Amino acid sequence: MRVRWGRVLLVSGIVVLVLALAAGLGLYSYVGSLNDDMKRTSAFDGLTGDRPPKQVDGALNILMLGTDSRDPAAKHEAGSKWRTDTIILLHVPASHDKAYFISLPRDLWVHVPKSQSSQYGGHSAKINAAYAWGGPPLMIQTVEGFAGVRIDHLAIVDFWGFQRMVSTVGGVKICPEMPPGQDSFKSIHKPYRTFKKGCENMGGEKALDYIRQRKQFPRGDFARMKHQQEFVKALMDKATSRKVFTSPTRMTSFVKAATKAVTVDEEFSLMDMAIQFRKLRSKDLVFLTSPHKGTGTMDGQSVVLSDKEKALSLYEAVNRDDVAGWLKQNPQKK
Repeated sequence: MRVRWGRVLLVSGIVVLVLALAAGLGLYSYVGSLNDDMKRTSAFDGLTGDRPPKQVDGALNILMLGTDSRDPAAKHEAGSKWRTDTIILLHVPASHDKAYFISLPRDLWVHVPKSQSSQYGGHSAKINAAYAWGGPPLMIQTVEGFAGVRIDHLAIVDFWGFQRMVSTVGGVKICPEMPPGQDSFKSIHKPYRTFKKGCENMGGEKALDYIRQRKQFPRGDFARMKHQQEFVKALMDKATSRKVFTSPTRMTSFVKAATKAVTVDEEFSLMDMAIQFRKLRSKDLVFLTSPHKGTGTMDGQSVVLSDKEKALSLYEAVNRDDVAGWLKQNPQKK
């Protein structure tokens, strides 16, 4: 099997990493076989015709969610069970030469429509409540209502899946951020690991623990999102390294772990995605955060307040397929 070096490929959550890796290796028949093995969810059930229209043919919007479930057999159809720690709108332009990962803070204050049961929603709340109240359909409806952007597909990654993927590649290199004036800090989760200044090769459990920390940092959830982005890049670098690519055993284990970790909508096609993403390189990945005005208090809760004017301009750029132009006018802070 000949590896096409120089092609360090796309990660979207984790699902698109699998597609891109397989496409980069020319394994289209393998992608087809994996398609039948993926878990599916009725993500768009009950959504009506008043959804935002598709404005540019060929452009693609995927809503990616990371849930707090650690059960590999977990079902995602029902609400009131999990919340989402990670919410990302992935926009791939019609040119297929970039991938824009727009992170939405989980505490973003938005309008959540009524759930199909009419038991929840119908008022403003933190955006991650939508998933707990109505599963994927209500989450899609909430994001579409907030952004005015049509969602084409959904990909859900369970936390447990991160651990398995990291383990199959032998760990990932992470350089933990330190709270101001500290050379180490303790996790807020059992077994209360200590993270020290400097880089180290972290196994799956420790890496997952690190990217879930937020209370120790002044920027809170925004620091956590940054750490998640760094983790995704580190995992991509390791998964596309010679050590993994040239080992059929490691490669197969990684791909199987990734596909088992992901739940997608019923219309999601691995083959279609692999073809669309085959030309993307790591330099083509762009991470940004939905424009906001920082934290505030609403209904007695600490929330993230959207910068409505700036956010509107970003999502209008997504709709007209010109995020690159928006970024030129709104450069992101490093």
